[in-house]
Parts: sequence; C-alpha cells; structure tokens
Amino acid sequence: MASSTIRPSLSSFNKLPSFSSRNLSQRLSLFHLRSGVRLLPHNFGLKASRFLRNDSRCMRVMASRNMSQSATQENALDWVKQDKRRMLHVVYRVGDLDKSIKFYTEGLGMKVLRKRDRPEERYMNAFLGYGPEDAHFSVELTYNYGIETYDIGTGFGHFGIAMDDISRVVDIVRAKGGTITREPGPVNGGNSNIAVIEDPDGYKFELLERSPCPEPLCKVMLRVGDLDRSIKFYEKAVGLELLRKQDNPEFKCTVAIMGYGPEEKSTVLELTSDYGVTTYDKGDAYAQITIGTDDVYKTAEAIKLAGGKITHAGPVPGYKTKITSCVDPDGWKTVFVDNHDFRKDLE
Repeated sequence: MASSTIRPSLSSFNKLPSFSSRNLSQRLSLFHLRSGVRLLPHNFGLKASRFLRNDSRCMRVMASRNMSQSATQENALDWVKQDKRRMLHVVYRVGDLDKSIKFYTEGLGMKVLRKRDRPEERYMNAFLGYGPEDAHFSVELTYNYGIETYDIGTGFGHFGIAMDDISRVVDIVRAKGGTITREPGPVNGGNSNIAVIEDPDGYKFELLERSPCPEPLCKVMLRVGDLDRSIKFYEKAVGLELLRKQDNPEFKCTVAIMGYGPEEKSTVLELTSDYGVTTYDKGDAYAQITIGTDDVYKTAEAIKLAGGKITHAGPVPGYKTKITSCVDPDGWKTVFVDNHDFRKDLE
C-alpha cells in the first residue's frame, strides 16, 4: 500500500503549548521542517522537550523494527534457496482409475509405484512414473468414488514427457485407441521434435524427443494472468529458479520455464501467459504440484513474507505427515511435504 504524506498547517504551529498527544506527531513533523529553535514559543518548556525525546525514541524503535523485519524476510528467503527441495509429484483427478492406469502403463510405458484406497474418505489414488519416487517425479491419479467426469478448464495446459522415440509411442497410443492431437514433427523455428496426445480424461501430454532423459516426466504447464507477478512468486515463495523466458508472438503468448535444476535433467514448471488474457477457468480436474521441503513451518513463513496465501500448515488431519499448502496469485495450489515424512510414507 502506497504511503501518504501529511502536510501540517503552518498557521497552527504557534499553538504548540496546547497540543494534545493525538496531533503530536504532526506538530513534531513541522518542527523538523522549520529551522532554528527561535521558532519555538518561550513557554514550550520541559513538557515539549519530554515529548520530543519520546518521539525520538519512538522513531529509533520503529527504525529498528523495520530493520528487524527486513532481516527476517531476507533470512527466510535465503533459507528457501538452501532448503532441499524437489518436485515430488503432480496430483489430478480421473474418472476411471483402472482405465487410466492401463493407458499410462501400456501406452506411455509408466509403472505403478504404489496404490492406496481410502474407503472411509471415498477416494483411491495411484502413483505412476518412470522410476522410484525417492528420486523421480511422478503422477498421482486420484479417483473419487462415484465421480466419472471432471472439468479440466482453460488454465491447465499439459504435462511433458521426454523420450528417445516419440513416433513409436504415438503409434502405440493410436493402436490402443488414444487421441493424437499433434503428429510427431519439428517445433516451428527449432530442431526439436514433439507430439501431443490426450489421455482418457482429456489431459494433454506433450511428448518431447530427447535422449538421454534422466527425468522423463519433465514438465507441468499452467497458464497465468500476469507472468512477471507469477515469476516473482515462484522465485521467492517456492524457491524455483527462472531458467529462461521466451516471447512467442506467433502463438501470442510469453513463456517462463522455472525449476530446481537444469531443464534437460529435472522436472520444470512452465508458466504461460496468453496475450490479453488475465484470468482462466481452472476447472476441478487438476489439483496441485507437491514439493519436498526440510521444514514445512519455515516454508510457510517464507511464503507469507513473499505475499503468498497459506491454506494449511501442520500435520494432515488424521495423519502424521506434515504439510504446508498455499495458492499462487492465480489460485494454483502447491503443497510442500516434509521430506522425512515423505520418505516414511514410501516405506
């Protein structure tokens, strides 16, 4: 919030002996603006001097407090950079868990890493990926009892999978009745080959031809209304590094790639801002990205200092796992999970 400047009336200055504590600060401000003690009336006296000393002490306390707050914020944001963070998985909802698992394993070559059923909470989920969860990014498919369809909305973009032969995968997906929305081919103005497919629920997957690919599940793309604002949030609150930013006038959008490591070796977040669009429909299908942290409480403080909104901080109700969840300026959710609790969950 912008600060305002109060300009006290000069004509009221000669009434200083009768001032009250409510307008003291205005009169003292005037005192600092005028030069020379001769401007003070003769009966200003010890009472006014006492007020001046109190005002000086108050100013020193306020300055010290502001410096302390700045130091606290700087320490918290420095800690974010030192925290052992890694993208763990992305969570989204599907209408038929078995059907989705079959598509992901047979069509995309993923493996089922673990499954769990929570009948008391009326949901099931399955974790799938290309390697162990303690070292690789994965997808968490969530099925809520009795719900077969979800609205993906216009805000969610796609997931990215890096592989050495996208044409072969596209052929497999086609043979199994999958949807191909972009045939394999080079990206306009570049040498990279990509293809785009859809899973049974309509989630898009961009297949990138890349070898070797230490992290096959390499990208989550979300649309945002103000790219610079989002970059600032994800740098300060989430601790991601801006790896590159690119304007694409042909497609009328600007893209920012952010991650905890090089784009070719780790999972990244791709933020896309379409020209002239400030709001998107997020639907109810996509849920969140989950990130590991050494301290969910310090993470929460850093998020608040960065202007983020905390929706939960502490143990998950009914479980021992500690998390901090927050939403970014566009309402996209991120959940931070205690690294120790996450490892225990995998046992």
